[in-house]
Amino acid sequence: MHSGQIAHPAPETEDRLVHQLERDGYAVLPAADCIALLGGRERLADAIPAFRQSWDDLPLDPYMADGGRYRRRRHAVMSAAANGGPVRLEPYRPHFQTRHYNPVNGGIERHFEEIRRETLENRAGAGLLDLGARVFSAAAPQTGWEIEVHQFRIEAGAEGGQPTPEGMHRDGVDFVLMSLIAREGVSGGESLIEDNAGHPLTRFTLTAPFDTALVDDRRLRHGVSCILPAVPLTRGHRDMLVVTFRRTD
Repeated sequence: MHSGQIAHPAPETEDRLVHQLERDGYAVLPAADCIALLGGRERLADAIPAFRQSWDDLPLDPYMADGGRYRRRRHAVMSAAANGGPVRLEPYRPHFQTRHYNPVNGGIERHFEEIRRETLENRAGAGLLDLGARVFSAAAPQTGWEIEVHQFRIEAGAEGGQPTPEGMHRDGVDFVLMSLIAREGVSGGESLIEDNAGHPLTRFTLTAPFDTALVDDRRLRHGVSCILPAVPLTRGHRDMLVVTFRRTD
């Protein structure tokens, strides 16, 4: 099992990401390589600050069966054609998971405030959506995609916050893209990926904005450990963009 911080090998290409997904069922993309695939820091210089700031007013998640008040989120529904694009906004509908995939918060329709259009059209945000559509379409040709986009903020107070209160899980989709947007004043938050038999495959911590993981949800399970304040008696947060892709044909 691989462990630790994200390694920085030779610069990633989309072909290499597709190969890693097909071989291992997951790929971990360091921030510098992710930003390069999105067009580079110069192209994103004006987009990234506004994109990150859109996490600052996420509403509280009212559906936490554990009673927690540590998660904030927005949600959107999108689609993409079989060739990987373009990604299009669809009429809003509630988020639903069965209890098989989410025994904590599943089994009900969850209505969240929609992600703002300017966030979805932001060059950084749209770039991440397009990247996922291209890579996953190359890994699973001849299919269109139903896409759900989630902005998450997990807040760490005295009792910490759970990025995945359901524990190790599958999302019940085909592929998942998970990109760190900000990590402020927290410790913990280690990501673990395992096969469906429960054998650990890798563990790592997303630490830099745009550190990104891509996972084949049909083959693997994933989870994230609790986050705690880095300094006792303070508060911190961990912001993520999570995008799920489900085949439509």
